[in-house]
Amino acid sequence: MKESILKGYELAKEYYADMGIDIDKAIEICDSTPISIHCWQGDDVNGFEKKEGALSGGIQTTGNYPGKARTPKELRSDLDVVLKHFPGEKKINIHASYLEADEFVDRNKIEPEHFKKWADWAVERDLGIDFNPTYFSHDLSDDGTLSSKNDKVREFWIEHGIRCRKIGEYFAQRTGKVCVINHWTPDGDKEFPIDTLAPRLRLKDSYDRIFDATRSVTGVMDGIESKVFGIGLESYTVGSHEFCMGYVMSKRSDHIMLTLDCGHYHPTEVVSAKLGAVYAFADHCLLHVSRPVRWDSDHVVCYDDELRAIMNEIVRLGKVKETYIATDYFDASINRVAAWIIGLRNTRKALLNALLTPVERLKLLEKEGDTTSRLAVSEEYKTAPFGLVWDYYCAKKGVGVGLEWLSDVKKYEDDVLSMRN
Repeated sequence: MKESILKGYELAKEYYADMGIDIDKAIEICDSTPISIHCWQGDDVNGFEKKEGALSGGIQTTGNYPGKARTPKELRSDLDVVLKHFPGEKKINIHASYLEADEFVDRNKIEPEHFKKWADWAVERDLGIDFNPTYFSHDLSDDGTLSSKNDKVREFWIEHGIRCRKIGEYFAQRTGKVCVINHWTPDGDKEFPIDTLAPRLRLKDSYDRIFDATRSVTGVMDGIESKVFGIGLESYTVGSHEFCMGYVMSKRSDHIMLTLDCGHYHPTEVVSAKLGAVYAFADHCLLHVSRPVRWDSDHVVCYDDELRAIMNEIVRLGKVKETYIATDYFDASINRVAAWIIGLRNTRKALLNALLTPVERLKLLEKEGDTTSRLAVSEEYKTAPFGLVWDYYCAKKGVGVGLEWLSDVKKYEDDVLSMRN
């Protein structure tokens, strides 16, 4: 480790100690907090089913940067580069459409065996695996999935959800780590429907049937994710925030939780303002870290005000362990591996910064009614030498300080990615 980094660390340690903060403890907590890496950044959300299908339901990647992963092997190779440059405890997050089979296997027929190579790869690297039913990009997803008024269509997707929970159990058994399954459907309407209740009652029934049929499944946590709108369903979303939050709270289950996706709300709404309300009623929450730009929800995560506010809120609530953190974005206009690393490092960076805030001191001032000092202290630590701590952490973990990782990714692009086109 460079002497300048060690000197910076010692200076930062002294500064933070004066504020009552142990930076070594903050680094330890940050490093041990799992962050789940979404696989779909590497292949533009296409998956590896043998049957071709157009993306649908608000899933659309823009850009045509060279080097997209074309096979599971290539995608795992790209993820290996990401793992080298992203510090801390990690999991991999995959969709059901990322199965591996010699012939086409429809989604109501998937089995754990179709994900064995993913599990083998994860076990070798001591990674957990999170999972997602793929309720989009299918011939039977055009007119609704779990809320469809067509009974045969709905039965198809219910069976898909059942099988996904069983596959999640397989991942938990193989890796020895909890598998977080996220349930999101693209169901909705381009125009305002007359009957807004019936589709939601069908969606509720579908979720109930999936969970009832898999009561014996262990090692799995389930997130229910809402969205404000999607492409082709701009006026009405069946799985709205109110529906999903209502469903989760009504179940009062130890494994069903609400998913808060940073890009799935109106542009004037922020997830950081929702966490406290959710944790007033829930024990756990799944967080999908993304970056909305106007109405587009899945841009590369930046180290911006809202990301820092989200991590600050999790720390202030004392809910770091209870919050399952996963990234969820995709950009095909830049180097896909670099996009992964930038967003992931920013996510970890924001968490570490939040852990270096004088939360207990601020809470005490608030309890005493000293709101003047609360504001003064809150503003003062914004200029704390956090960058010195981040550089030390990255150097200690051997993942590259500053932009040291970028040259390795550029070389990988020249040697590997550029050969794919």
